[in-house]
Amino acid sequence: MSDTFEGHIEDTRLTDALSERYLAYALSTIMSRSLPDVRDGLKPVHRRLVYAMHQLRLDPTSGFKKCARVVGDVIGKYHPHGDASVYEALVRLAQDFAVRFPLVEGQGNFGSVDGDNAAAMRYTESRLTKVAQALLEGINDDAVDFRPTYDGEDAEPVVLPAAFPNLLANGAAGIAVGMATSIPPHNAGEICAAAALLIRDRNTSIPDLLRHMPGPDFPTGGIIVEDADAILRAYETGRGGFRIRARWTTEPGRFGTWQVVVTEIPYQVQKARLIEQIADLLVQKKLPLLADIRDESSTDIRLILEPRSRAVEPEVLMETLFKATQLESRFSLNMNVIGPDRTPGVLNLRDVLLAWLDHRKIVLERRSVHRLTAVERRLEILEGFLAVYLNLDEVIRIIREEDDAKASLMQTFALSDVQAEAVLNMRLRSLRKLEELEIRKEHTVLSVERDELRALLSDEALRWKRIASEVKEIGKAFGGGPLGTRRSTLGAPPPQIDLSAATLVEREPLTMVLSEKGWVRAMKGHGIDTAGLKFKESDSLRMALPCQSTDRLCFFATDGRAFTINAADLPRGRGDGQPVRLLMDLANEEDILSVFVIEPEGKRLVASDVGRGMIVADSDFAAEKRSGKQVLNLKGDESAKLCIPAEGDYVAVLGGDRRLLIFPLEQLPVMARGLGVALQKYPDGGKKLGLKQAVVFTQAQGLIWPGAVRPRSMADLEAWVGKRAASGKAAPPWALRKA
Repeated sequence: MSDTFEGHIEDTRLTDALSERYLAYALSTIMSRSLPDVRDGLKPVHRRLVYAMHQLRLDPTSGFKKCARVVGDVIGKYHPHGDASVYEALVRLAQDFAVRFPLVEGQGNFGSVDGDNAAAMRYTESRLTKVAQALLEGINDDAVDFRPTYDGEDAEPVVLPAAFPNLLANGAAGIAVGMATSIPPHNAGEICAAAALLIRDRNTSIPDLLRHMPGPDFPTGGIIVEDADAILRAYETGRGGFRIRARWTTEPGRFGTWQVVVTEIPYQVQKARLIEQIADLLVQKKLPLLADIRDESSTDIRLILEPRSRAVEPEVLMETLFKATQLESRFSLNMNVIGPDRTPGVLNLRDVLLAWLDHRKIVLERRSVHRLTAVERRLEILEGFLAVYLNLDEVIRIIREEDDAKASLMQTFALSDVQAEAVLNMRLRSLRKLEELEIRKEHTVLSVERDELRALLSDEALRWKRIASEVKEIGKAFGGGPLGTRRSTLGAPPPQIDLSAATLVEREPLTMVLSEKGWVRAMKGHGIDTAGLKFKESDSLRMALPCQSTDRLCFFATDGRAFTINAADLPRGRGDGQPVRLLMDLANEEDILSVFVIEPEGKRLVASDVGRGMIVADSDFAAEKRSGKQVLNLKGDESAKLCIPAEGDYVAVLGGDRRLLIFPLEQLPVMARGLGVALQKYPDGGKKLGLKQAVVFTQAQGLIWPGAVRPRSMADLEAWVGKRAASGKAAPPWALRKA
């Protein structure tokens, strides 16, 4: 063989070779590692762990064995992977905070909700739980198919009989190649109630199923605050998510004080990391309503949250924590599983339950056939015994005198080969009257059982009735008591609490400083001496804007876009700050035109260099993305010219043709985004002699023109008052000084 292929080279395109090998890897990852089987809800490593422990006779009533022994058997016989990964899978099956219904009972240190690791496998011991025993029920009764192990020396089950609805009860999570799965745990009693409904009517709607199992039931409890319609859509499509919040109460203290006690945290959130996250936010002063956090947990979770002031509402305090920390988390639903036909796919709730029930029907049929075969074989033997008991003396004579005793027995008493062999193997102590009575009694019992099994196998309705009885028993066994009682509460979506920035950031006075070259920083306090500010070489002050750390600042650029930055996020200190372009996606050829504090009732006049403008509410400038928000639309090489407060009755506009026009502010439209309308008419359409200056003023206060020494009343301005988009009249000298 080696001589035949020596020196053989086969040309293959690289893309074909890569595709073939990557596809094989992807299929292996999907089928043999990451996705659970819809029938027993187990991945291969978990199934092999449970089966290996069953082979070691580690049932719930036996003693414990070292986890190292279990892991050794698993990787030696069934799962040729690293011992660390197999032990990690074993540990998770034993953690009551990780799986809703543990399949393994651990003895020793198996980790904690704090995120602590389990002890080494040489120190810990384990055995199966009653839940795992239910998954294995019937494994020795030809209930499922077996396949050869990786080395061909043994056999392993393709799937477990799964009397327990493990997929939905314990959930699953995994990432394969090009697909993933994420299934939350549920309450076993509720699952069985929904399954019983499907047994009666396979077309039961998902809303009807959700009346029995309304949502997930996480091992760590918590409150599910997802909208009912969203939950329904998730179970109908197999994709969605659930918001989980920590469970908390308030405890009164002395002199009217109070504290919040957190008793349950969201699923898969590590308590130690959660406390560390809250503590870090406290140091960064991003939780101004919280004074301190303490961990008073023992076996139960007890986190103490102290408010900074007793005047704070507990709901407001917790809402800030829910928004900023893992006290609220989201668990996604993606019921991507391997179906009975070994094909991965996303199933809805009804399909998952039906797949489990159909598997239970196949298991029942196979176990019934297996038992019927055994009963008929035993009845055949018992009938042979009864036949020879009528003439034991003749049986003894044949055995003692005949050369071929087996053939003689078969001929004399009309026995089959099996019956004759059983008679010959009968012990002498069985040849007594009492034994004959026991045989007749056993024959009667087995005859009744045979008839029942034949009736069961011939009637599908009877089989479904048996399955319904089994499902009811499972629901009764695992749906109540300390293990089965629902832990997660399904609550209504929380009411919207208006959280201003003041509740998220500690309020303090700041001054935003922007240099001519676009460096921005924030300095503590108001009324700072701008003359003493230092800048980089050849740089200088462009603008200093007093604000509060809770304010949102709008940076309006020459390309008509608005960028929003929280004042608290500006770089602090007396250094140079940082380029404003690092805080937003601003093109190099564009510049900042204006910076202002976004006010709830504020309005501003924006206009382009060709004289088109409009009124924009401050709220319409807000943009949470780095790319900003296009407010003023521009054509060609146009650019934004001004962005000024629109607080007044009139607008004074000065064009490049040195003409002044004053018109009522109400003639300008209020828009969230657009090109705007013409403010003033220019001879060239504004291409060269466009807008130079504009001022909004009140009739009572008069026009205060930049550079002018005194305000001008409406009587002084009567000559320039007209309608919007008019040409205006030649500007007076005071209007041309600064402009």
